[in-house]
Amino acid sequence: MEARNINSMTGYGRCECEREGRRLTVEIKSVNHRFLDLNLRLPRAFLFLEDEARKAIAAQLARGHVDVFLTYANAREDARVVTVDAALARAYVQAMDGVEGLADDRTLMGILNMPEVVRICEAEEDREELRALLSEALSQALSQLCAMRAREGAALRSDLAARADALEGIAAAIAARVPQTVAAYRERLRANVEALLGEHMDEARLVQEVAIYADRAAIDEELVRLGSHVSQLRALLDDPAPAGRRLDFLAQEFNREVNTIASKSQDIEITRLAMDAKAEIEKLREQVQNVE
Repeated sequence: MEARNINSMTGYGRCECEREGRRLTVEIKSVNHRFLDLNLRLPRAFLFLEDEARKAIAAQLARGHVDVFLTYANAREDARVVTVDAALARAYVQAMDGVEGLADDRTLMGILNMPEVVRICEAEEDREELRALLSEALSQALSQLCAMRAREGAALRSDLAARADALEGIAAAIAARVPQTVAAYRERLRANVEALLGEHMDEARLVQEVAIYADRAAIDEELVRLGSHVSQLRALLDDPAPAGRRLDFLAQEFNREVNTIASKSQDIEITRLAMDAKAEIEKLREQVQNVE
């Protein structure tokens, strides 16, 4: 089965679209976050499309802090509207009529240059044109972002698969070591008892003590669960659904089993192997933090 679910939460996408004099640039940047956290910075003309943009992004991204920046320019001839406040202009003229002793140099342009007589405003935008422009630019920018997250995710998947192999190998080495630890304990106990009691050693009591030790140090259940976790890890790497949160939980379960094995062990080699496993789990947890 082709694995497509492992995506990084880090990515960037950019698209610039122009339609009939309207130019829109969309930039999207995403980084790690526990949930999907969207931060949109839209020009005033596009505010009515914010909910639609959020839904379009949420349809493709499951997790990550996502910043979206829109830059808009309208170079159309009808982009701006010029209005003249005729009443204010007449008020200026009437006020000038009351001034005596100065040369009358009034001109129409001079009056139009008076404060707030002429106003330049943005024309009402065609909402459907803006919607089509945003849809095109956002879609392409998202495609770039998702492609980058997928490329990063492929590298993450390879690393996580390698961690699964390493943990499986360590678990197998621990399992192979367990019988040796019991045998070694039996020999140490026998040697100690013989040194104290000589030929009066109670063989039955020796067997009982070894059995008690084997029961206390038994890590069969932990090894079985560890193997199960490795299988779950591999399954998640092939699951078509986003797996970041489940991988994070699984990493905690790995750590729990290895800690239990380390606490039960009285064998130096098993303890060393458990420390190796913890190092692999820590690397796994670091990588999982960036998985969508």
